[in-house]
Amino acid sequence: MTTLTTTPTDLYPSRGATEVRVPRKDPVVWGSPDTPGPIQAAELEGFERDGFLTVDQIITPAEVQVYQRELDRLVGDPAIRADERSIVEPQSGEIRSVFEVHRLSELFANLVHDERVVGRARQILGSDVYVHQSRINVKPGFGASGFYWHSDFETWHAEDGLPHMRTVSVSIALTENYDTNGGLMIMPGSHKTYLGCAGATPKDNYKKSLQMQDAGTPSDEALTELASEHGIRLFTGAAGSATWFDCNCMHGSGDNITPFPRSNVFIVFNSVENTAVEPFAAPVRRPEFIGARDFTPVR
Repeated sequence: MTTLTTTPTDLYPSRGATEVRVPRKDPVVWGSPDTPGPIQAAELEGFERDGFLTVDQIITPAEVQVYQRELDRLVGDPAIRADERSIVEPQSGEIRSVFEVHRLSELFANLVHDERVVGRARQILGSDVYVHQSRINVKPGFGASGFYWHSDFETWHAEDGLPHMRTVSVSIALTENYDTNGGLMIMPGSHKTYLGCAGATPKDNYKKSLQMQDAGTPSDEALTELASEHGIRLFTGAAGSATWFDCNCMHGSGDNITPFPRSNVFIVFNSVENTAVEPFAAPVRRPEFIGARDFTPVR
């Protein structure tokens, strides 16, 4: 007997000849209002409206110190630096990000399983979840480069094969986030419009895009329109604070030219009901340390 497999319908086309705008076809909050968890009903309403949720203290000051020491240990380890999961700054050669950090560090693995963290992900996505991606981001002072405007879902759909917008990210600050040291910026409400970027995806695009975004970058005209419609919110906060944001938020961050470092741990949770298929607009899959193919639920 021949078994036929079907490719999921591509609801969000991208990487074609022209840029396209498509209204969101998926829910924002997948859980019901009475789904148990640490997020209050009013906060879920704000997440639905704006695409993000802030938490003043998701981990304690004592825990921040533990995680900061672990970040420093990883960044200072020559074996980690030599690992393909470490991404370095193109100019300075300093480590910019370390991916799959929950597999490299027992401490960060414990953070992924912490109910203060994964409980909120389950509540937003309305199901069990797995880790699609994790990393630590390091922005030392005096010249660490930023991340240009983008929608994560555009990349995860085109290059990793996530079919639906059922993915949420959390950025947990391990240093103070000032309004001057390259903090996260989001266009509130932009998560309800999908922007399909123009231009084909080069093979092994990730090797370049993790240092500097090229493929999957919106046009200046589209960014101007979105910013005019939604405005831009800059996130500040103490170490231990967190920002949750929807996978389709248009976001980015600036360079850090201050003396004050900005470091965070970044965890992406995807619904176990939205597992990755083949990429929708890329010749090959990205490596599993960037886009996981292990869909084991976080318990």
